[in-house]
Amino acid sequence: MKNTNSHSEKRQLIRREIREKRNNLSMEVQKTASERLIISFLQHVPLPQNARVGCYLSNDGELNTSLLIQELWSKNHAIYLPIIHPFNSTNLLFQKYEKTSPMKANRYGILEPKLNCSEVCPVSQLDILLLPLVAFDSMGNRMGMGGGYYDRTLSSYYRDKWPVPKLIGLAHDCQKVERLPTEAWDVPLQAILTPTTFYHW
Repeated sequence: MKNTNSHSEKRQLIRREIREKRNNLSMEVQKTASERLIISFLQHVPLPQNARVGCYLSNDGELNTSLLIQELWSKNHAIYLPIIHPFNSTNLLFQKYEKTSPMKANRYGILEPKLNCSEVCPVSQLDILLLPLVAFDSMGNRMGMGGGYYDRTLSSYYRDKWPVPKLIGLAHDCQKVERLPTEAWDVPLQAILTPTTFYHW
């Protein structure tokens, strides 16, 4: 029987240490990483024409997605961003994001599109979903910020094994750890993309 307290404490320690590493990256390193991400993405992630891509807007030192989003727009792919579900505030919806989309800050100060039900895409209809993360390991385990939004939203994906979307984490190279302590509800990823490496399982 695992010691729940030490298990939880270890997760918190990893989360704190990696967030600090991530936030200490210089603006120049972040800029270079976001440019290299595009090259790495185009090399390793094949997309159908007019793909539906779930993505995120960077926050808290996360790998910047703004250049990648612009690149995907230029290739006529549609981008969908997470918004906190208006009726189930522990889950996410994914809504189409365009240059002209009205935006608002959510409870965490992160920009998200203003709710427009006609622009919402069911998770199962996304071709790929690019997820933010705090830390990852070589087994495909992902540690987020601790809110559990993605894990709850994707729980049926994990249970039913939908063929799409493919779940790909985006991270700086410094966010990799040897082994993450996991929880039963953690949804593992199929791939993780960094500016230099493509991990897949």
